[in-house]
Amino acid sequence: MKKRLWLRALSLRLALMFALVSVLLLGALGFYLYQSLEREIAWRDDQALVGRVERMRTLIGDSASIEALRQRPQLYANMLGNRDNLLWVLNGAGQPLIEINPVQMAVPALPPGSGVQLQDHAGAEPARLAWQHVLHEGQPLTLVAGKLLAERRQMLADYRLKLWLALGIGALLAFGLGWMVSQRGLRPVRTLAARAAAIDVQHLHLRVQDVEQVQELQQLGEALNQMLARLEDGFGRLSRFSEDLAHEMRTPLNNLMGQTELALRKTRSTDDYQALLASNLEEYQRLARMIDNMLFLARAEQPDAAVQCETIDLHALVAQLCDYFEGMAEERGITLVNAACGTLQAEPQLLRRALANLIANALRYGAADSPVQIASTLQGSGSKAMEISVSNQGAPIAPEHLPRLFDRFYRCDPARAQPGDSGGLGLAIVRSILQMHGGTVRAESGASGTRFVLAFAKIEKNKPLAL
Repeated sequence: MKKRLWLRALSLRLALMFALVSVLLLGALGFYLYQSLEREIAWRDDQALVGRVERMRTLIGDSASIEALRQRPQLYANMLGNRDNLLWVLNGAGQPLIEINPVQMAVPALPPGSGVQLQDHAGAEPARLAWQHVLHEGQPLTLVAGKLLAERRQMLADYRLKLWLALGIGALLAFGLGWMVSQRGLRPVRTLAARAAAIDVQHLHLRVQDVEQVQELQQLGEALNQMLARLEDGFGRLSRFSEDLAHEMRTPLNNLMGQTELALRKTRSTDDYQALLASNLEEYQRLARMIDNMLFLARAEQPDAAVQCETIDLHALVAQLCDYFEGMAEERGITLVNAACGTLQAEPQLLRRALANLIANALRYGAADSPVQIASTLQGSGSKAMEISVSNQGAPIAPEHLPRLFDRFYRCDPARAQPGDSGGLGLAIVRSILQMHGGTVRAESGASGTRFVLAFAKIEKNKPLAL
């Protein structure tokens, strides 16, 4: 396992990439130098062969006859210099009149042509040849100069070997230097990892510091700090939720235990027991509503939660809700005003539940003998984004409470909890429903009253929408 982790180390990968880049660069440079050297040597040899043919033609032209030239070999032997050089003077029949051939190579067959010509000769002894056809005293002659390629090839082979050795040593050096550079360069990353590892559940308030010194790590450090802030907020919410849940469940349970203990102290009449059971039933119903709401919130937050959207007539839906809450509104002298219009793509049951929670909230906390208005507006020209608002008159909500209104079990004034309320989960359910539809919910409150706004994004018809 450790071996695999070592092979996956970023420093090793950087060192290998650095070595690979160095090998490619050195290899390309070595290839270029090798090709340049090979071409330069071939060009110099060709120039030397052409020069020998030209000098041999000059010697023949300055000599009285070929025989006189054959008797003075030092005139042309001096221009060869070693055993890798060849020289022929051939007559019209291809027979050598003058020959310097230390390796006893057969006289090659040469094609006709004008001027000095060059070609490679393949055989047991590869050679490079230059020749020219000339006339001397009316007799056709062929002047041939050659150079064996064995020495050149051996020299190039030695040069290639040195290049390979240099390339291998360069790769090793590049890997070693790359390893040291990567180790030093990644030191801030290891420091950042160590500081992040020191942050646990008990120290979520800590943040990653001193990352601004490395520009490449600054964005990563900021992202980690933002993530830690979200985690801290999430843990705080979870802790508050646990406390709120214990508090909300403790009240009905205490009521149930207290009433039951009181009833068991002495024998009661049938009417007393019936009253006790009725009171207990209310507490059970309160617990049931709380559990149902919590289950709904838990299911709504699942990654695979989805809604099946349908086209909904808002005016008709709000009219049904107004009829349902008519009795509750009359008790407080509140008038329900249906100003909703148009259609909306949403899941009918979820939208009905969200609006019912807002209307019940407005009736519960709105001022008596005042209207509660449910309205809808389209956002933007030609857009299908819709906003639905529920407004009521009454005491304004303090600004410090507005950001937390949609938290679970949150109440601005816990003492104002009523037996028929949702246990502090009604607005949290509204927010979850809007999130399932890809929308948002917000609260606005001032001297003129309180307004809750459901902002629905544009949704295609009959399309399941997943979180």
